[in-house]
Amino acid sequence: MDNLPEYTRSQMALRNGQDKPQIWVAYKGDIYDVTESRLWRNGKHYEHWAGQDLTPELIDAPHTETVFEKFEKVGRLSPL
Repeated sequence: MDNLPEYTRSQMALRNGQDKPQIWVAYKGDIYDVTESRLWRNGKHYEHWAGQDLTPELIDAPHTETVFEKFEKVGRLSPL
């Protein structure tokens, strides 16, 4: 088990590339830093916005969850 910090949905929502410079997204409880991705400029990736849990949206994506392997895991999404 990793010792990553836990963030609430409200804290993660601030990492949307506009309120704070970081661009984070969550998937299956893990939070990833996608700030350096050219596909997430300004906190938007097609119809998806940063600072959110993208778990339910991956079903409709043209890629698999392996896309997250190239990004740094920076935290865990708090269940509260």
